[in-house]
Amino acid sequence: MPANRSTRTTFRRGLAAVAALPLLAVAATACGYGSKSDDEGKKNVAAEGKKLSVDEVKIGYFPNVTHGTALAGLQQGTFQKELGGTSIKASPFNAGPAEIEALNSGAIDIGWIGPSPSINGFTKSGGKNLRIISGSASGGVSLVVNPKKIKSLDDLKGKTIATPQLGNTQDVALLNYLAEKGYKVDATSGKGDVSIARTDNKVTPLAFKSGDIDGAWVPEPTASKLVAEGGKVLLDEKKLWKDGKFVITNIIVRQEFLEKHPDVVEAVLRGSVKTNAWIKANPDDAKKAINAQLKADSGKELPAEVIDPAFKNVDFIDDPLASTLSDEADHAVKAGLLKNPLLDGIYDLRPLNKVLEAAGQPTVGDAGLGTK
Repeated sequence: MPANRSTRTTFRRGLAAVAALPLLAVAATACGYGSKSDDEGKKNVAAEGKKLSVDEVKIGYFPNVTHGTALAGLQQGTFQKELGGTSIKASPFNAGPAEIEALNSGAIDIGWIGPSPSINGFTKSGGKNLRIISGSASGGVSLVVNPKKIKSLDDLKGKTIATPQLGNTQDVALLNYLAEKGYKVDATSGKGDVSIARTDNKVTPLAFKSGDIDGAWVPEPTASKLVAEGGKVLLDEKKLWKDGKFVITNIIVRQEFLEKHPDVVEAVLRGSVKTNAWIKANPDDAKKAINAQLKADSGKELPAEVIDPAFKNVDFIDDPLASTLSDEADHAVKAGLLKNPLLDGIYDLRPLNKVLEAAGQPTVGDAGLGTK
C-alpha cells in the first residue's frame, strides 16, 4: 500500500537532512552509539576463569548478516571462552561513522566494520587511531530494484536508488559503478542522472514498499528483505570483483588497545577464526545462531525467506582481502569522497597470522599496507 502524504513528506525530509550532512561526517545514532539506547544496546556476557590483561573488552558490530562472525561468536560464547575471566561488553551499531567515533573515544576497543569507514577513520586520524587486524566477510551486497520500474541496468537513469549512508561502503560502490557506466551524479548531494537516497537500512524496506525509492544497493539482510517485498536482484556486487571476492567486513582495533593488550586482541581473533570455521562446518546451526543474536539485538528474528538467502550470499573468511580495500579507496577518490588517502600501516595482521599458524592454517597478506 502506498505511503500517505505525511509519511512521504517525513521520509523525504529525512533524506534531505542526510544529504545535507558534511562529507563523510562522523555522526552518532539517535540513541547514542548503539542501535538501541546505551543501556539496551550493550550487554555484559558472563566471564569465567583467569582474566587476561584487562577486566573488560568492549566490542562493536552491526546487526547485519555481513557481521555474522561477531553475531555467531557472541551467541555461541566462542569469544568469551577464549577471553576467560575477561568480560565482554558488546554494542550493536547502525552506521560506520558512529562506530569509528566510538573507537576513537574509547567507547569500544575492537569492532567489526566495513572497509570505507575503516579507510576514512584511518586517514582522518593520520594513521594514529586504528588498525585492521583481520577480515571477516566477503560479498553479501546486491542492487535490488522494483522490476516494474527497472528491468535492466540500462534503465537506471532518472531513478532513485538508496544506499545506507553518505560515503559508506555501499554508497562508494554505487557511485563508482554509476561513474563507470557514464552516469553523472554529484557525490555529496546524490543528485544527477541517477538520484542516490542515503537511507538507514531499517527504513529502506518501507521506502521501497511505498515507492519512494526504485531500488537499493545494500548489504544483507536488507537486500533479501527487499526481495521478499517483491524486489529483484539486478546485480550481485560479486560480479564486479575478481574471483567474486571483495571485503565487506573487517575487524579493527584501537591502536592503543592493541599495544597495551595484545593477549586480549589475540583471544578475540582466536574466537573469530574458530567461529568462521564453525560457520563453514555447521551452516544450519550458524544461521540459527546469527538469527538468535539478531533477535537479541532487535527484538525479533528474520523470517526464513530473508535469513536463508542472506546467509547464503555471505562468505565468512579470515583473509582481509587487502588488495580489494585498496581498490575501494581508489573508488572513493574517484567519487570525490576522499583525497589522496595514505593507507600505509592500516593493517597489522601479525596477531591474526600468529593465530592462523597455531591453528595450522595458511597466513594472509596485507598487500603492502601493513605496519613496518
